[in-house]
Amino acid sequence: MNNKKIAILGAGPSGLAQLRAFEAARLNGVENLPEIVCYEKQSEMGGMWNYTWRTGLDKHGEPVHGSMYRYLWSNGPKECLEFADYSFEEHFGEPIASYPPRAVLKDYIIGRINKQNISQYIKFDCPVRWVTFNDETKMFTVTVMNHKTGKQEVNDFDYVVVATGHFSTPNMPYFKGLEDFPNRVLHAHDFRDALEFKNKEILLIGGSYSAEDIATQCYKYGTKSITISYRTQALGYDWPEGISEAPLITHFEDEIAHFADGTSKRFDAIIMCTGYLFHFPFMPDPLRLETNNCLYPENLYKGVFWQSNPQLIYLGMQDQYFTFNMFDAQAWYARDVMLGKIELPKLDIREKDEKIWLDTYSKVQTVNEEIDFQAAYIRELVDATDYPEFHVEKQGDIFKEWKKDKKGGIMSFREKAYRSTLTNNMAPELPQPWLEILDDSLEHFLHISFEKETNSIPKK
Repeated sequence: MNNKKIAILGAGPSGLAQLRAFEAARLNGVENLPEIVCYEKQSEMGGMWNYTWRTGLDKHGEPVHGSMYRYLWSNGPKECLEFADYSFEEHFGEPIASYPPRAVLKDYIIGRINKQNISQYIKFDCPVRWVTFNDETKMFTVTVMNHKTGKQEVNDFDYVVVATGHFSTPNMPYFKGLEDFPNRVLHAHDFRDALEFKNKEILLIGGSYSAEDIATQCYKYGTKSITISYRTQALGYDWPEGISEAPLITHFEDEIAHFADGTSKRFDAIIMCTGYLFHFPFMPDPLRLETNNCLYPENLYKGVFWQSNPQLIYLGMQDQYFTFNMFDAQAWYARDVMLGKIELPKLDIREKDEKIWLDTYSKVQTVNEEIDFQAAYIRELVDATDYPEFHVEKQGDIFKEWKKDKKGGIMSFREKAYRSTLTNNMAPELPQPWLEILDDSLEHFLHISFEKETNSIPKK
């Protein structure tokens, strides 16, 4: 393997998972590992978990990748995204609450990485411009813009791992009259600070996680009223006074939005919570993944390998209940294929395997069935490698409790606590009601979490 070269595109959770997988192999005594280069568009690792005030274009004139906003807290239990080889308890010294804020989660993600060992593979400020494949040499050519040198770089690789994510290119719908709306219009991708909308009346268009999360964030920080416009069905939570739901917009007249049920209302701002497009402008048509947001994208063997050319690997392209540990499961499997430990079957066998998964997915109807489907997918990957056991099915059960807890209190579910499937320890309850914790910094979270017991912040 010492003459093989691998390009990893992106140093967010998926790209870091792939780097960690190779590092784990090195630590386990595997010799002659391939040459690895990771190209990262941003100036630091972390991907979507990096917060920036910038929207539109970054300092280099590149489209801003991140959709992260201030005051984001985990909207799912941390017990369901825990790395199998690095628990939250190991990182922070003792258990923490089940729903931490963004800065805490990023600290955990980066904490697993030996920065000295991992950073040597990463070239920062290097967005990918173009990827091609030569059918004769069986090699990829990757062109990147190195903003540190001001020059483009071109290199050849045996494998390309696409780990750029799929939550950075907004899906922006149009409604009649929207061009004449005189106030603020933005996509959730450009939402940064709920305080911008304090004392405002805002409209959120969309009926999924980003709509419910931005709605609760804005309520928490003083937005006057929030209306969530849905296409198919209402989210149906027991919303507090000040948050309401309405059917889809029919049209706008000046500042007035008209809804399908005949009602109308004036708004100060519109936030499109309408999802994202899978966008890989650096890939030619024969290599580019085209899909909607789903649990099992087509044309990917094991949800990872490009069927017509399995030297091309896509990580983290699924709609997600599980996140960090699913990326790990994919990365470990992909690593073992690249190392020759797992031999891929021929195309016809790979396509039959994909069809079995797609046929099973077509029968999935309920949220619990979706959770079980993704758990089964992860189980198959984990069982094929040396990735440590993390009891994915038990984590699936926690997800089912999470759905019930959200229905029981959309403004308070983050105060619930769950048991780690790794350490078997119960998380402590959030020390204050979530609505009252306005400082979401790492330092403040650790302070309020541990001051009662130790009066100090644990050392990592």
